[in-house]
Parts: sequence; C-alpha cells; structure tokens
Amino acid sequence: MLELEKVTTGYDTKAILTDISFTIERGDFLGVIGPNGSGKTTLLRVMSKILKPWKGRVSLERRELNEIRHRELAKRMAVVPQRMQELFFSYSVRDFILLGRTPYLRRFQLLESEEDLRIAQEVMEETDTLGLEERNLEDLSGGERQRTIIAQALAQEPEILLLDEPTAHLDINHQVEILNLIKSLNQRRNLTVLMVSHDLNLAAEYCDRLILLKEGRVFQEGSPQDILTYRNIEEVYKTLVVVEKSPVSSKPHVFLVSKRKEEVKKKSR
Repeated sequence: MLELEKVTTGYDTKAILTDISFTIERGDFLGVIGPNGSGKTTLLRVMSKILKPWKGRVSLERRELNEIRHRELAKRMAVVPQRMQELFFSYSVRDFILLGRTPYLRRFQLLESEEDLRIAQEVMEETDTLGLEERNLEDLSGGERQRTIIAQALAQEPEILLLDEPTAHLDINHQVEILNLIKSLNQRRNLTVLMVSHDLNLAAEYCDRLILLKEGRVFQEGSPQDILTYRNIEEVYKTLVVVEKSPVSSKPHVFLVSKRKEEVKKKSR
C-alpha cells in the first residue's frame, strides 16, 4: 500500500535518512523504533509529503506522493504529530474534531454538512469523546486530549494513520487506553497504522512488525521477536539489557540493566 524505495532526505545539506526501503501492506500495524537522532520523525515527514526525498521515491499504491495533491492525500492519510494539542487550546472538542473534515469542504462552503456532523458524531462515539464535545482542549486530561486528536484524524476517514509518539507524556493507564484504541481501529477498520515509539515494550506488545533505525538507516526489520533481542538493542542503543518473554502475551519484554548489574553481567559473559 505504501512503499519507500531507496529514500535519502534531510534538512539543508545534512542527510538524516539514507537509502531507506520498506513496504507497508494494507492493514499492517508497523512500529518504528530507534534512539534519538536515528531519523524516526523525519521518516514520518517524508511519508506524509511534508518533506521531499532527495533521492528515491515514496509511493501510495504505486503512485508517487509528489503526484498526489495534498487535499486528496489528506482523505487517505492522517497524521498525529507530537505536541499538536498545544496549538488548539481555544477550540472545543467538537470544533477541533470537525477540523478533520476540512479536506471534504467544497469551495465557498462555510458550514459543515450533515455528513460532516454525522461522521464527527461517529468518531466521537468510537473514541469515547462524545461526552467531552463542549469542553475546551485546555480543560482535558492528557489521555482525553490524545483521544480527541485521534478522533480528529479519524474524521478524515483515512486508510492510513501515521502516529509520532502517541503515548508520550501519558501515564501507564492512558498509554494502554490509547494503544488499545489504535489496535482496535487497526483490526475493526482494517486501518493501516505506522507508529513511531520510544517505548520498546509498548511497541513489542502492540505492533505486528518493527523497523529498527540506526543513524538514519534501516538496521533490521521483522517481528518484535526478531528485532528485540539483547544483541540488537545493545548494538543500536549502546545499552546493556535483558530481554525476556512476557508471561501474558509471549512478546519480548526489555529490562534495563543498572550500572552495577552491568559490571556483573559483563564478568559473567
């Protein structure tokens, strides 16, 4: 559905991504992980047409993104960036969600149509934000605000959802709440999801496939079990870890090793 072929890009004259190639199939839940500076957010920007490839191509169902108008692309792909919520504090939840209908507005149309209102109602029900519709974003908790942002993205009726750290700054309860919602949308709507995450354990638990970036290149791609090995993590993150199987899901779970334990572990090898 979405394909990157030998993509190199960056800012000014500095390359951030080099020779990136991978494919996302319809209905995938793909996670992108890697240390700070490895190019995760830049990857989202080039996939959403915010940033152009210097070399290579990004294609949506074999059409290059450069050939697709922004309005058309917004009907097929929605992006949930970091810190978006800080820009819309004065909006009510309802009005903020209705902004997701912007790609469908006709020329000179000033008010939302009945179809726009119906879809907004549906996504509020689906994201459990219906009871918040009259409240301002600034009055919401972090979890409520993130659900509202996802509701706005869903109001675009996308086939693909790109998320940049959707659980950043949320407590454990809200992290699970948000990712359960995204996983449910992925399964019920066959929504194709690509999620950037710093949390290796959450990525392992919810994603079907992972891409591990190192210094702007794909270090490895595969299942969470294939990617999250202690050798891969130590090679890319330069940190000693222990990886065990979750007793609940059998997915890999990463445990950090403290400095003192690190010395003991090195001696035991």
